Amino acid sequence: MAGDQHRQDDDPGIRTATGSLGLMAAIALVMGNMIGSGVFLLPASLAPFGWNGVIGWVATIAGALVLAYVLSRLTHERPADGGPAGFVTDAFGRRVGFFISWIYLVSLWTSVVTIAVAAVSYLSSMVPFLGRGEHVPALAAIVLLWLMTLVNLRGTRAAGRFQIVTLALKVIPLVVVIVLAAYVLSSGQATLPAFDPAQVHTGAVNGAATMTLWALLGFESASVAAARVRNPTVNVARATLWGTALTGGLYLLVCSAIALLLPSDVTAHSAAPFATFVAHFLDGDVATLVAIFAVISCIGALNGWTLLEAEMVRDMAARRLLPHWFAQTDARGTARRALLISAVVASFFAAMNASRTMQALFEYLLLLSTSSTLWLYLACSLAALKLGVARVPAAIGAVYAVWTLWGAGIGASGMSFVLMALGLPIWLWLRRNEID
Repeated sequence: MAGDQHRQDDDPGIRTATGSLGLMAAIALVMGNMIGSGVFLLPASLAPFGWNGVIGWVATIAGALVLAYVLSRLTHERPADGGPAGFVTDAFGRRVGFFISWIYLVSLWTSVVTIAVAAVSYLSSMVPFLGRGEHVPALAAIVLLWLMTLVNLRGTRAAGRFQIVTLALKVIPLVVVIVLAAYVLSSGQATLPAFDPAQVHTGAVNGAATMTLWALLGFESASVAAARVRNPTVNVARATLWGTALTGGLYLLVCSAIALLLPSDVTAHSAAPFATFVAHFLDGDVATLVAIFAVISCIGALNGWTLLEAEMVRDMAARRLLPHWFAQTDARGTARRALLISAVVASFFAAMNASRTMQALFEYLLLLSTSSTLWLYLACSLAALKLGVARVPAAIGAVYAVWTLWGAGIGASGMSFVLMALGLPIWLWLRRNEID
């Protein structure tokens, strides 16, 4: 998931970026932002769905590609808007732009908690104490949140170096699982369960599709960073579509292999399904190594999202959508106040759900993060319809966003709407103080 950076030429606090990313770098940006914690815990959540989960993946990839196409067309047609929130503001005005930016910011806060919970889940396979009790997983996640905040407080350059190292390592367990799955199938050690059309149900597919969308959040990254991409009118579209398709295909192979080749009850009750999968067919040492790489991937993603949520707070403040106090940076350009307030809010989300078990906490926050982000995707699709850009794909994207919001359930989607409404006092306060 990328930040919502609506650039405005008349805002002196925002500098225009120069294009420095080529096509391959832009594709790497999209895939790097999408590959985080989702793929490492999703097999456990998807195991009970069986083939419904595979169909859910296909539906999610198709829907994400449609939404990615709409965003790429909006970037091509309206480059001056600067990003998703800019498209919404241009189409529906500043008030709607604020609430969509606000709920997207909320999705970032819940996302970092979800990623932290995923990291703790894999750590618990090596340090069992972290998975015990009602409150230990949430408290451990809060500790990780603050550790990554400290890394980011050292400056963007330090956070960037940390991110490069973890990004280089995170694909290793994915490759291990794909190669192992191919070997297991070819050697006859395991077979895929028979596909029974009678067991395919719309409700199950919908529920699985909502969960899988979490792993694909972030396909908007190239559109948001269009100002930094060389020849953005061409490369943003290619990077968005290719990055989404490649990541979706990778996720489909990995998650389906784990969910279908292992007994469903084993996968569903595993705190670290990647490690469980490798241990089932190889040995425990290799499984521990996979778990270590999974933790590295989660921590790397957590580092990036921590930077992003702070940047989102700072950017909204610079655009007068939050109190200007949060826009201030130190000598190294670090938005210290935005970082600290983001860490406090994310910690609150984790503490608020501390009574849930590890898997339940992950799944609830996953659905809440996804449904919160879906409001941005829905708003962008509706904005494209109003602005006359890619109207047929935009209509399909809007229907898909509504369908996935429904699949998230009244609990998560209703809570995301309530969280959006909680931005109303901030909006009224800004208007009263003539910040708008």
